[in-house]
Amino acid sequence: MAHGAGGKATQSLIEGLFVPAFGSERLAAMDDAGAVSVNGLELALTTDSFVVKPIRFPGGSIGELAVNGTVNDLAMAGARPLALSLSLILEEGLAADDLRAEVEAIAAAARTAEVEIVAGDTKVVERGHADAMYVCTTGIGRRDPRARLSPAALRPGDRILVSGTIGEHGTAIMLARGDLGLDAEIESDTRSLWPAVDSLLDAAGPSLRCLRDATRGGVASVLNELARASSVAMIVREADVPVTREVAGASELLGIDPMYVANEGKLVAFVAPEAADAALAALRAVPGGEGAAEIGEVKTDPPGMVLVATGFGGKRVMDQLVGDPLPRIC
Repeated sequence: MAHGAGGKATQSLIEGLFVPAFGSERLAAMDDAGAVSVNGLELALTTDSFVVKPIRFPGGSIGELAVNGTVNDLAMAGARPLALSLSLILEEGLAADDLRAEVEAIAAAARTAEVEIVAGDTKVVERGHADAMYVCTTGIGRRDPRARLSPAALRPGDRILVSGTIGEHGTAIMLARGDLGLDAEIESDTRSLWPAVDSLLDAAGPSLRCLRDATRGGVASVLNELARASSVAMIVREADVPVTREVAGASELLGIDPMYVANEGKLVAFVAPEAADAALAALRAVPGGEGAAEIGEVKTDPPGMVLVATGFGGKRVMDQLVGDPLPRIC
């Protein structure tokens, strides 16, 4: 399970098997979406699979998650989502009402994200060979000319922003499974992030260095991935990380750090210092971004590492996990 959880095991699988086998420089960049040029048209292409359990949870469902997760990968490449393909793998015996509910959720999310579903496929497997339903997607978007986003663009002094309170999605999924004996009012944050990206591009333009959505492995995995890719250090101010009281309480009871918990409607933005205030204001003006915050800074040393400045005046290493403490959250 660790190899599909977005941590060190996933990264090892990709770098050790897939990238060498396929021999693609664009794949080796390990961006959320691949860059494709067609007759001068700059596009982004991404694909994803969704196996979340349960398929319905507070704040969303597998269908809504599939649309939002795909358009968000495009948005992190600075691409306005244009179209999706959709493949459904259904377990024999899935109730017709459940299927209809998910199809309607997919349609509603696509309308909200202003993206069209243009192709699809459906397969049914024997009872017990799937868990209700899985959703696979491919998305295509047009890269915005304002966007020049790359881990290679990170510079010491760049500010690290998050677009809101973190950890809601993964925590909501765990509570929805009902096997922890906890009761809390926590909903998934699933939403399209293109409006936030569009606002960031308006506010910061070329000073917007890089974007990532903090899904599997949470904000901590994003920071570790980019620190390693860019050979920079990152310092996070623990006191400035926005976490709701409910998520903080549930995380403490579960023994997990919200920085490692998945989000499905939050991004991490790296911005040049002179544009940080404008970028933060832009995020806070977008629905869902009211809790946006500046949480840290890019540094020179120690390269490839993420450090947390604690409230006691010390620092600790925030490493990337091997797997994910909360499996099957997307």
